[in-house]
Amino acid sequence: MAKKPVRRPTQAPASGPTPFDQARDELFQHIMTCGVIGADPVHQGEWFDDTMKYLSDRYHELSPTELKQLRVLGDRFVQPPKTRQTDEAVTAA
Repeated sequence: MAKKPVRRPTQAPASGPTPFDQARDELFQHIMTCGVIGADPVHQGEWFDDTMKYLSDRYHELSPTELKQLRVLGDRFVQPPKTRQTDEAVTAA
């Protein structure tokens, strides 16, 4: 009696990034290339307003909630890094 060949389930083809992922990556790339990090907060706000309008036109499949999430991610991305307090400063406090 011959052995039956082992059938392995086929994997679904890997899907590409979602429109949200693409928009997020594009936003981060624009932030890094346009010098938004370290800019005056007023200028950052104006830049974000214009950029979010552009992204909403470019990625029309994004919902208003997803666009708000992108804005929050962008705002967080441009913030200066938090500095770690040294052990001496923590114990002195």
